[in-house]
Amino acid sequence: MSTHPFYRLAPFIQEFIYKRRWNSLREAQVEACRVLFDTDHHLLIASGTASGKTEAAFFPALTVLDKEPSRSVGILYIGPLKALINDQFERLKDLLKEGGIPVWHWHGDVPQSEKTKLLQKPSGVLQITPESLEGLLMNKPNAIPALFQELRYVIVDEVHAFMGADRGSQVLSLLARIERMAGCRPRRIGLSATLSDYETASGWLGAGTSQAVEVVAPQGNRKLRLSIEHFAMPDARDEEQAEALALAKGAYTDYIYDYTNRKKAIIFTNSRTDAELTTLELRRTAAKRHDPDVFHVHHGSISAMLREETEAALRTGSGAAVACATVTLELGIDLGELERVLQLGAPYSCSSFVQRLGRSGRRGDAASEMMFAIAEEEDEEAQLPARMPWTLLRAIAIIELYVKERWVEPLQLRKKPVGLLYHQTMSILHAMGEQTPIDLARAVLTLPPFNEVTPEEYKMLLNYMIHTDHIQRTEEGTLIVGLTGEKITGHYRFLAVFKDDEEHVVYDGTEEIGSITTVPPPEYCFSLAGKLWKVVEIDTKHKAVYVKAARGKADTLWLGAGGDVHTRVMQKMREVLSASTIYPYLAPRAVNRLERARRLARESGLLSQTVIPAGGDSCFILPWIGTKAFRTLERLLKVKLSEPLKLRSVVPMEPYYLVVSGRTDPETLLAQILMESSTLTDLSELLKPEEAPYLGKYDEFVDPNLVRIAFAEDGLEQFTLL
Repeated sequence: MSTHPFYRLAPFIQEFIYKRRWNSLREAQVEACRVLFDTDHHLLIASGTASGKTEAAFFPALTVLDKEPSRSVGILYIGPLKALINDQFERLKDLLKEGGIPVWHWHGDVPQSEKTKLLQKPSGVLQITPESLEGLLMNKPNAIPALFQELRYVIVDEVHAFMGADRGSQVLSLLARIERMAGCRPRRIGLSATLSDYETASGWLGAGTSQAVEVVAPQGNRKLRLSIEHFAMPDARDEEQAEALALAKGAYTDYIYDYTNRKKAIIFTNSRTDAELTTLELRRTAAKRHDPDVFHVHHGSISAMLREETEAALRTGSGAAVACATVTLELGIDLGELERVLQLGAPYSCSSFVQRLGRSGRRGDAASEMMFAIAEEEDEEAQLPARMPWTLLRAIAIIELYVKERWVEPLQLRKKPVGLLYHQTMSILHAMGEQTPIDLARAVLTLPPFNEVTPEEYKMLLNYMIHTDHIQRTEEGTLIVGLTGEKITGHYRFLAVFKDDEEHVVYDGTEEIGSITTVPPPEYCFSLAGKLWKVVEIDTKHKAVYVKAARGKADTLWLGAGGDVHTRVMQKMREVLSASTIYPYLAPRAVNRLERARRLARESGLLSQTVIPAGGDSCFILPWIGTKAFRTLERLLKVKLSEPLKLRSVVPMEPYYLVVSGRTDPETLLAQILMESSTLTDLSELLKPEEAPYLGKYDEFVDPNLVRIAFAEDGLEQFTLL
C-alpha cells in the first residue's frame, strides 16, 4: 500500500475528500499526518488563513480515534469564541457523520440537555471555550475522570489569541488540571495564522509536559492587493469649518458605501462604537439612495442570534451583505467568498492586520485584499505633533513590516500573573472542597503559568485571602472558600479571567438585541445593532433595558479602548516619516498627506530631536517606543523627575508623544531622562508609595504588595531612546 498520508487516513475521511473533489492534500495536512502518525510530539501548525489547518489537525487525530475508539472524549477542541466553535461544529458534523464519531459543543448558548447527554456517555469530540471548561472542572470535578480518562488530543485554535494574556495562562492551567484529575496524557495541537515567534509559541504549547513540539509552517506565496485612502477632517471651530467638516464626513461615508455597495464585505473597526455609528451612517445613506438595507453589526455586545444572522448573510445569503465588525470576525470563522475587506483607521498590530487580511482571498488563487479608509482630524493651527497623521503612519508601518519582512509581534508571556494565581486558587479550592495549605500550594504552584511565583509570594497571597475572608482556615488547619469568596466563585462571571464590564441586556419586546455597559435614563436614545433605540423601561433587578425603535441623534454606551503598539511599529513609523519612498498602495490623497507630514517633520526638527520646544515652559517628547515602554517613560517623568525638574504637568498622548511643562529646557530634560533610564534597575521604583496598579481582572483581590511586584515585572519595561 502507498505510504502517502491520504491512504493512512480513516476510510470515512478519504470518502469526505473524494466527495469534495480535492486533488491533493495541502502541505500543512501532509506534514501534520507525518508528525501525528510517526512521532509522539506535540504539533504547532502555523499557516495562513484558508490553508486547511483545521483539517490538518483533525484528519490524523480522527483517524487514530477511528482505529482505537476512546472510552471517553477523545479530542478536546478549545476555541476562543463561541462563534468560532459554532462554525467548527457545523464543519465537523458532516465529516464525522459517516465515521460515527459524535461531536459535542459546550458553551453558554448550548442547551443543558445536550450537556447532560455528553456527561452520561462521554465520547468523540468536545468543542468548548476556556470559560466553560473552567466551569466543568470547578463544578463537576467528579465527572472529569470519566469525561477525559482516554483523552488523546487537545486542539487549541487561534493560539495567538490566547498567548501573552491571562486567558492563555488559564488554558495551560486547565490542561494541567485535566491531566491530573483524569490521569490522561493527551498530545497538544496548536493552530494559528499569525505566528512568527515559533520558539515562544512552542514553549507555550508544550508547557508542563515532557514531549517536544514540532512546528509545521508552510511558506506560501500569498498574493496581496492593498490600498490606503486618507480623509482629512477639519477642526470645526467656526460655522464655515463646521460645514467643511460635514462635507468631509459625507465624502468619507460615501466612499465606504460605494466601496462595499452590492458586495459581500466586512468593514473592520477598532471599537464597538465605530462599528455601531458606521452602520447607522451606511443605513442612512442607503435610505437616501433608496437602496435596500443590507447592513449588519458584529461585536461582543450583540446578541448571539443577531451575530449568527450576520455570519449566515455573509456566508450563504443571497445578494449583498455588509458587516461592520470588531475582533469577533477577525478570527477563523469561515465566511466564504468575501468580495471586499475594508479597514477603518489602522489596526494596532501586525497580528491583527494579518488576521483581518485573511478574511479575503480564501478560495483558490484569489488575492488577499484590504482597503484602508483613514479619517484623521487636520488642523494647521494645532501643536506640532498633533499635526502628524499618526494613524496613516501606523497603517503604512504595519503593511511594510509584514509585507516586506513578514514580521509579526513577538509573544510576551507574563511572569507574575497574580490575578490568575488568585483565580486558580479559588477554582481548585471550590472544586476540592478543602485543602491543606501545603497541598493547595503544591496544586497551584506546579501549574505551568506560575513557574516564576515563589513560595513566599504565594504565602503572601494566601494570608491576604484569609484576612479578606476569600478563604477561611478551619479548626483542623485546612483551607476552604470563605463567605466573601463564595460570592465571587458563585457568579458565572468568575469563569472568565479577561476583564468584562457588567452589562445590561437590551430587549425590543421579547427579542434580545444585545447588551450595554452603561445604563441610560428613560427616554434616552442610543445605538445598538446598527439601529437607534429609545429607552422605555429599566429593570434594575434583572439587569434588563427595554427599548423601542427611534429616530434622531445617535450615541453609544461603551467606553472606547485602543490597543497596544509595539516598539518596532513605532520605529517603522519614524522610518516612514523620514524616508522619501512613495508607496504604491497609497491613493493620491494619502500620498499628499504623507508628503506634507514629511515636509513638516523635516522643517521642524521633529525627526532629529527627541525633545523639542512647545512654546512657553513646555516641551514635546517624541520617544518612538511602544506602549509598555511609553508607560514606563511616563512614570519615570512623574515619579523620578517631576520634583527635581519642577515639572508642572506630564500629559501622555499615548503612544506617540508627551507634553511636559515645567521649569526646564529640552537639553536638560533629555539628559535627565537618559541618565535615569540608564541607571534604573528596579522598575518598582516607578510606583508611588501605596500605589498598586491592576493588570488583570482579579488583581483587586490580591495583596497590594504582590500586585506591585507583578506590575513592575509585567506592566513596565526598560527602554532606549533613539
